[in-house]
Amino acid sequence: MNQDGVPRLARSATGGEITASTYGVAPALPRAEAEPIYGLGWDEKEERFNPVEIFFYILRHRWLIASIIAVGLAIGVVVTLAQTKMYRAKALLEIVPPSARVMQDLQVVSETADQRTYRTALEKLRGREMAQRVVHELGLTERQAFLFPAGGFSLKNLIKRATGGSSSKQFAAMGPEERERRAVQIVRAGLATRLLFGTSIISITFSSHDKEIARQVANQFASSYIAQRLDQTGEASKLAREFIGEQVEEVKNKLQTAEKSLVDYAKAQGITISEEQDSLISDQIKSINEALSAAIQERLLNERLVEQINAGKATNLEAVLNNEAIQKNRSRIAELRGQYQQKRRKFKPSYPEMLELSGQIKELSKLLKQDVTAIANGVRLQLQGSVKKVEDLRQKLTELESQQAKYQDKNIRYTILKREVDAYRSQYQSLISKLNELGVSSEIKSKSASVVQNAVTPDRPYSPRLALNLLLAFAASVLAAGGSVYVYELLNNTFSNPDQVEQELKLPVLGVLPFVEEGKLKEYANDPKSAFSEAYRTLRTSIHFSGIEGAPRSLLVTSTEPGEGKSSTSMKLAEEFGALGLKVAIIDADLRKPTMHRHAGIPNGLGLSNVLTNTVPIDQADKEVQIIRTTPWPNVWLITAGTPPPNPANLLAAQKMGLFVEGCAKQFDLVIIDSPPVIGLADALLLSRLAEATLVVVSSHQVARSSAKNAIKRLRNAGAHVIGAALSKFKMDRMEYNYTYRYMNTGYLTYGSSGEGNEPEPGKESSDHEEASTILPGEKRLSMDDIFSRIRGGGV
Repeated sequence: MNQDGVPRLARSATGGEITASTYGVAPALPRAEAEPIYGLGWDEKEERFNPVEIFFYILRHRWLIASIIAVGLAIGVVVTLAQTKMYRAKALLEIVPPSARVMQDLQVVSETADQRTYRTALEKLRGREMAQRVVHELGLTERQAFLFPAGGFSLKNLIKRATGGSSSKQFAAMGPEERERRAVQIVRAGLATRLLFGTSIISITFSSHDKEIARQVANQFASSYIAQRLDQTGEASKLAREFIGEQVEEVKNKLQTAEKSLVDYAKAQGITISEEQDSLISDQIKSINEALSAAIQERLLNERLVEQINAGKATNLEAVLNNEAIQKNRSRIAELRGQYQQKRRKFKPSYPEMLELSGQIKELSKLLKQDVTAIANGVRLQLQGSVKKVEDLRQKLTELESQQAKYQDKNIRYTILKREVDAYRSQYQSLISKLNELGVSSEIKSKSASVVQNAVTPDRPYSPRLALNLLLAFAASVLAAGGSVYVYELLNNTFSNPDQVEQELKLPVLGVLPFVEEGKLKEYANDPKSAFSEAYRTLRTSIHFSGIEGAPRSLLVTSTEPGEGKSSTSMKLAEEFGALGLKVAIIDADLRKPTMHRHAGIPNGLGLSNVLTNTVPIDQADKEVQIIRTTPWPNVWLITAGTPPPNPANLLAAQKMGLFVEGCAKQFDLVIIDSPPVIGLADALLLSRLAEATLVVVSSHQVARSSAKNAIKRLRNAGAHVIGAALSKFKMDRMEYNYTYRYMNTGYLTYGSSGEGNEPEPGKESSDHEEASTILPGEKRLSMDDIFSRIRGGGV
């Protein structure tokens, strides 16, 4: 620090009001409501299924998940050992559905009947009556081992043994009905039936603790079903024959009575019955109608022929065209006419030969005309005959219709009697047919079911299955573990990785700062190749590239609550920016609980509070004081907090604070303000408006997410420009973090620390700050001469 600057600050601290001219700067202008100059921005990512994230959730809670799964598997083993061994026997029964038959009064559709048959068979096998039949056939009511099986290693059996319960006593105390009821319940509970797909075979499966009982019961179900069906069929056939026999006798008597009544009435009325059961009058009318129709057709045909003859087209009649004699004459005439025309070229018509040909032609033409005329006259005679025939038939039809009208009065009663006879005859024939079928079926006694495969004694139990129980236990344990992890994550309200910070706070994470134990903080901070230092260099680079023109001139570092590492971050950022050759000023604005002077190893004498209040201790009133102090780090100066004031918020809200920050920003390349926490205080909100950018330090596994979100919201409402967050106290050696963060604690941090080409030159030791003092694009290296010249010229 030059001698001109320090006394000027000292005199201002001991007397008069600090103004803008005191520092040679203009008052702070109001913050423009425009697009922010600094900040990486935030692009909200679309939430989608991420299997990698789930994998790392599993890694994070691996011990909890492993414990739950181990307990679940142990429970599965215990449950398997406690279960009673069960055996299963299976018999196959083929159901034979009734074939399709077509009767006079009933049609059976095969497919529908088959489905009904199968469903009926399944329900009968599952019914109580079938179970009772099986119990009686096998005598299961007298088997104590069946009614009260010996249990395995289960809680129920242990309680029964402890209370002195005995199966023998219970068996002896039960009556016959109660034993039968219990046996039926056990049989129905152990039975399983199903129709095999695409077949007519029913699978009958029975499960029991006794392998021999399982076989016997399965086979007995198949046998009992067949026997029951035969009994039902025989009984039904007998009853049906008796009933139909009675119906046959009754219908037979009715048919005889009806036939006698019909014959007597026909005789009395003079009605004659033909073989077709029609009256003679009806037959005659039908015949006359057919003959009349044919006569009318013949007459119409002859009328058309006569019309053709009258039109002079008799030569085109079909009879003329088909007459051989007429066709020969026509051919002969055509031939003679050809000869006549040929010879006409040589001879005149009066020539004898020509006259002879002409005479022959005329004679043949005359004969042709006579033949055609004869045929035409025959057609006319046929027309006259057909007309006469139609008239006669119509007259006869009129007479028959008159007789039919008289007959109808007599035929009404006859028709009623005939219809009754037909109905009784149809019923009689149907009943006789059914009676014959029942007689045949009762003699044959065809089976409606047959055993395809008898059950055999099972050689090993099907339950309990250790593999299945362990699989179910494993699945249940996985679900329980997943639910436990989900509930834990819901209850865990802190940040564990940078992704959560970005998703919750909607801020980019500019740096991830590793966790360092309190006693080793100074050691790691002084080691430029440690993960701690490398993380801050990464944070420095992110801040440097957060704006269009590089790093902001003033940066506020704050946090949500105390103890998150904001002061350490301010110190290390100042050190790293100073290593680049920039002049950095640290303002310890935490007037309530200052710590920056401890990091720098200097006493907290006069500082920011003294500047803002224009006061100094009495013992230093006549001395020249120094406010901006040097630090152990090159190019870094510190303004300590100073004497603790009673009203820090009022001092930070005063115009002097803005003038002081702006004055420092003009004398230094970067001003870092170490602010108090946001929650519960107004100090950080007031300071955020004085800085160009604000960096929020978020501690891992410490600060609540809701508190951090509330702090960001308060800063933005106050007008702060938050460029991002830095995740501190991040434990990188935990398996829960993926490769994106693991590189910070592995080979990357030792990259370039050893190997060929990286050894320092002999006799020359490399400086940590020289290694880290690479100039970023757009920056200018400042030598110490430049710094002193600026100080002498009115700089720092």
